[in-house]
Amino acid sequence: MRFFAASLSLLTFRNDVCAFVSHPNTAYKPVFSGTRLHASAVTMDKDSISAENKLRVIIAGAGVGGLALANSLDKLPHVEPIVLERTDEFKRFGGPIQLASNALEVLRTMDATVYDEIMKKFTFTGDKMNGIKDGIRDEWYAMFDLKTPAEQRNMPYTGVIERPDLQEIYLKSISSGVVRNGNGVAGYKIDEQTKEVHVAMEDGSTVIGDVLVGADGIWSAVRANMRDEPARGDGSGVSYSGYTVFAGELTYDSFDNGEVGYKVYIGPNQYFVITDIGNGRYQWYAFLAREPGSAETEEKPDGNSLYLQNIFEGWSKDIHHILKATKENEIEQRDLYDRPPTTFKSWADEKGGVVLLGDAIHAMMPNLGQGGCQAIEDAFVLEQLISGAKTKSEVVSKLQNNYTSRRRIRSASVQGLSRFASDIIIRGFDTPAKVVDGKFENFNYAGIVTRVLQPILPVFFTIQFNFLYDGWKNEWPIDVKAALQFLTVGGLILLLGGGLVGGEAGVGFLGLEALLGDIAGTEATLGAGEGVEEIISNIS
Repeated sequence: MRFFAASLSLLTFRNDVCAFVSHPNTAYKPVFSGTRLHASAVTMDKDSISAENKLRVIIAGAGVGGLALANSLDKLPHVEPIVLERTDEFKRFGGPIQLASNALEVLRTMDATVYDEIMKKFTFTGDKMNGIKDGIRDEWYAMFDLKTPAEQRNMPYTGVIERPDLQEIYLKSISSGVVRNGNGVAGYKIDEQTKEVHVAMEDGSTVIGDVLVGADGIWSAVRANMRDEPARGDGSGVSYSGYTVFAGELTYDSFDNGEVGYKVYIGPNQYFVITDIGNGRYQWYAFLAREPGSAETEEKPDGNSLYLQNIFEGWSKDIHHILKATKENEIEQRDLYDRPPTTFKSWADEKGGVVLLGDAIHAMMPNLGQGGCQAIEDAFVLEQLISGAKTKSEVVSKLQNNYTSRRRIRSASVQGLSRFASDIIIRGFDTPAKVVDGKFENFNYAGIVTRVLQPILPVFFTIQFNFLYDGWKNEWPIDVKAALQFLTVGGLILLLGGGLVGGEAGVGFLGLEALLGDIAGTEATLGAGEGVEEIISNIS
């Protein structure tokens, strides 16, 4: 490859910070002395990690997971991180990101100072009313209890923060020069003898390190290189979800401000979400089942707001009120893509120290608000594996043998649950069947199933949040109790709603194939005789 045609000789440095950039005609191997660099003939064990022989960690991508990892590694005296970001500069754009209780607990553990700064900009939603509403009748259908599971574990409530604010907090915490803008990662090659990772940049230069973390998003160049597959299109592993989403963000005077965190309005073939993002700001989402590229092929001569008002005709007045208040420049549309859970392939390159993080390995639908949260959990596990190692070879061994096993099942389950939520809400749910003034309303199969599921969903939500909040340390490959609970209650939901949703929302998309694949090889923590009644009664 032309990326590697340049000399792969020794390193050059800029601004007293390791730049990891290869450069020809360098006479001596550089050695660290504090933050300054000098040529030295001192012989040292190249495999040992120390303040003089730092572990060089290259992070491709400055998303929330990449920055969280860089921030933690930057605090270690024997590690030299560098973040390579494609964009030329960080700008204040991008909407809010949800940080659930599990991610907040990880952030608090990784860096209490950063956590405190996040709290100054944070809006809690988990301490308020949250749930699903009948989109037509405007009645509460099922509630999400985010508050109790967090309080039982002494964890912070779920909430949101603006992405630029979170980004700025990390950039202020990380040492100057660690984050490099304006040049993205194009690929890599592992030296068979030294095991160094030679990272090819988009401008043709090469960056050399000991570890490469591919945090470069759903269209990951690092993943494409590792798996020998295209980053986009057929064979990439990325699939269109079947859904497009319109998103709006605005200053809005909601009648239930301070009382309700977020509301999901359900109905036939679509749904609508309204969420409080703090400081008088609100965000809404309209999820529609459409062919990919509908933004270009579907005409909207009167603009997005009127288009959606027509689509949601007859739905709750709350939906129409916020749509009418939203300006055209406050609305965006994008198609939703995700990846199926990676339950068999390793997250690490078998040849050396290259791993994947976040959307590069487990891109998921936004329904659970766990995409960024799971990237933060990836960073947490990687920091643990890297920080305790004494040699570079030990780091590579841990990345290859421990990282995937600690994260694969949990993240696959969250991926499956996120896709399941989209499929069951859009394809399975309808206006619930109901008797109104002695008359039957919507007594079709979908309406009846939606009504039958009403008392079951709160139980399922409880299982889901217990699973998310209990497992943030990623200490065990599988949570057997949660797996059996998902199989019991989730199986019932699939049994009732599967005929409406179709095969795609089966065991695979619930994330349970990952659980089932490992249960047999995991020591169960529940008694073999514990039945369905005991499982459900123990949900807490």
